[in-house]
Amino acid sequence: MQMKRIEATIQTDKVGAVSDALKELVGGYTILEGNGRGSGKRQTMRAGRGTGTFEAEYNKVATVTTIVDDSQAEAVVSAIADAAFTGNGGDGIIATENVEDVLNIASKKRGSEAL
Repeated sequence: MQMKRIEATIQTDKVGAVSDALKELVGGYTILEGNGRGSGKRQTMRAGRGTGTFEAEYNKVATVTTIVDDSQAEAVVSAIADAAFTGNGGDGIIATENVEDVLNIASKKRGSEAL
């Protein structure tokens, strides 16, 4: 059976909403928080004693990654997109790629049984 790896880079304040949306759809997912630079507007920060300002070089982002059966991929992408949507630039991006095989280390199951 075909599998898809779905990776979504979203705003950190949308992690809770995306997590809630995925809990019922997938067996598991990973969330990593970090810095990113994309098309979204960067935060304006105060410098020194609050008299000057500068634009942050990076935005705070989170990357949500999961692997699902091919038949679930569109539902998962839609759930992430709906939960992360604000309508403003910088909402994020979702990438989908094919996965040839998966091995669950603990159970030694392979393929979609490993999910």
